[in-house]
Amino acid sequence: MKTFNIPDFYRSQIITPIKEFRRKNDKLKRDFTPTVLDFGPVQFLIARHFGFCYGVENAIDIAYKAISENPDKRIFLLSEMIHNPDVNRDLTDRGVKFIMDTKGKQLIPWEELTPADIVIVPAFGTTVENQQKLNELGINSYVYDTTCPFVEKVWNRAAQIGEKDYSIVVHGKPFHEETRATFSHSKENAPTIVVEDMAQTIRLASYITGELPTQQFFEDFKGQFSEGFNPEKDLQRIGVVNQTTMLASDTQGIADYLKNVMTKHYKLRPEEVETRFANTRDTLCYATNDNQDATYALLTHPADLVIVAGGYNSSNTSHLVELCEAKLPTYFIESVNKILDRQLIRHFNLHTKEEVVSENYLPEKSPVKIMLTCGASCPDAVVEGILMRLLSFFEGAKPIEEVMQAF
Repeated sequence: MKTFNIPDFYRSQIITPIKEFRRKNDKLKRDFTPTVLDFGPVQFLIARHFGFCYGVENAIDIAYKAISENPDKRIFLLSEMIHNPDVNRDLTDRGVKFIMDTKGKQLIPWEELTPADIVIVPAFGTTVENQQKLNELGINSYVYDTTCPFVEKVWNRAAQIGEKDYSIVVHGKPFHEETRATFSHSKENAPTIVVEDMAQTIRLASYITGELPTQQFFEDFKGQFSEGFNPEKDLQRIGVVNQTTMLASDTQGIADYLKNVMTKHYKLRPEEVETRFANTRDTLCYATNDNQDATYALLTHPADLVIVAGGYNSSNTSHLVELCEAKLPTYFIESVNKILDRQLIRHFNLHTKEEVVSENYLPEKSPVKIMLTCGASCPDAVVEGILMRLLSFFEGAKPIEEVMQAF
């Protein structure tokens, strides 16, 4: 696999060796059991897979290369390169400026850009419209394009089934950068609609079967379908692709549900299903799959709490939090700075979309068992910082050097 030049300050003297040890001893990635670090009064159960994925490392490599190769030029990012505050903060500290925010709001007018400027395309990719705008300005958006290869894989899949006269159903968060980019590319080849969850999928099925009047469709899915979308015609043949960071089980459930609806509505025999429902293999990236599977495996072990690290606007991290919340007290934090002391932790509430402070998050017992994982855009150094901060609260803990001897 290709190797990337990642700045040392993103790496960890604890987490990185553990990952490498597990990789060498499990090259086929069949062992999803967590790594256990036993310090005596506290034990850390670390997920088998987490942290920087291929796409993120690729993006970081390209972004820092753009900075080093263009010391005398203005450098811009279309929007956050990845959903991690530490990475984006470091890039802005180096002079990189964002043209748009994560919701697509313009921060720097297009008119301020010149052909001499460098523009980096984020890992989520960008819309066809943004690419065209950059071309009009004389800026080649492919020179420093950090679009994740697995996102491009989804675009290619959508194009392939679109060329076979299927309409595209995109499972994703409608206003997420990746979904906006996928929608933009997909609609170039086929009528396209976005569904956010199973509830919207069930609603969509009512238009496939004709149970709901066509006119109501345009209100139910406002802002989520391509121009000229005709539900009476464009829902007769469909295929499902997705935002790569969605829960695999959710995407599979949506695809299976729509396949069943098409099969029953058109009274299809098994060999006829593909006449109405495209045979699209799962388009979730390998890292999303691995991280989710590792989290499921992690949660089969007993523990007192889970710490999940990552950007609060990170989709893949949020889904890990959802899985953990269903089993154990879970604290979603951006960085070690959110661990205020042994009694207080500031963390993000997924449901209210705000930070809250919780008391007594560490139980008074011995040993305390803490699960640790993070999203695909979170540096190993952040996880190390969290581990070391938590470890400092436990008197009599074994030295880190002693525990790390096995790695």
